Amino acid sequence: MSALKIAIIGFRHGHIFDILRRAQTHPGLVLTATCEEDAATRDRLAQEGKVSITHTSAAQLLDEADCDIVAVGDYYARRGAILTEALRRGKHVIGDKPLCVTRAEWEEIERLSRAQRRAVGCMLDLRDAPVYRGLRRAVVEGRIGEVTAVGFTGQHPLALGSRPGWYFEEGKQGGTLNDIGVHAVDAVPWIAGQPLARIEAARVWNAGLPQYPFFQNGAQMMLTLRNGAGVLGDVSYFAPDQMQCALPTYWRMTVWGADGVLEAALASPAILRYARGFTAPESIP
Repeated sequence: MSALKIAIIGFRHGHIFDILRRAQTHPGLVLTATCEEDAATRDRLAQEGKVSITHTSAAQLLDEADCDIVAVGDYYARRGAILTEALRRGKHVIGDKPLCVTRAEWEEIERLSRAQRRAVGCMLDLRDAPVYRGLRRAVVEGRIGEVTAVGFTGQHPLALGSRPGWYFEEGKQGGTLNDIGVHAVDAVPWIAGQPLARIEAARVWNAGLPQYPFFQNGAQMMLTLRNGAGVLGDVSYFAPDQMQCALPTYWRMTVWGADGVLEAALASPAILRYARGFTAPESIP
């Protein structure tokens, strides 16, 4: 089977460099074109030497580039339009999360994907983490019985001053639940072995950022899984900047079951199991 040809549009968020690295090193992929429409970002990329830009217009790349797949890493509110146009042209697509910021964009991406019979991928990588693969395995093996509840904390540092400036331009970020919460909406049902049934409640708010009144850095949610298990989570931009992602609460997940509790976090060296009838936790590598 010949290698698939991939083009990348938009480098205004650092996550896209993971796709760039994979495109440059995976034997089944060939990087054929790159695009960055923002002049300041193009200048920075040139200075850093991270990537050679071949196009300055997404439309031009889609017209000219020989590719099977289009990957998108532009600012959040720009992504939906690029992804839908790529799908219209018969390309498979993958984007950093979120793929888009409106319900109408999402519905059009879904419609085009089905109509064109093309794949849509998203950079939802919590499932790849060894600790969460182990956590899911422990749940599926019945180590705590049927899941009854899940709690998670995914607070991020806001890094005001070093985070891309477009985050704080009204209309470009599209909401913190859409930005961070999508990771949990993807990973929690997978870990628990129960599909998402309902969104019971969600709240976003501005906490301590009067200079950006439209930016809602607080974000919490309440969900229900198919078996009735409840889910409570917080994905606010409240973590101290200096700690980056080193806090023990960074993507900490606690899964309660009929026969015990499992707890782990993204940086955990092990999963802790508190089994019913035992007074000390078991450490699962």
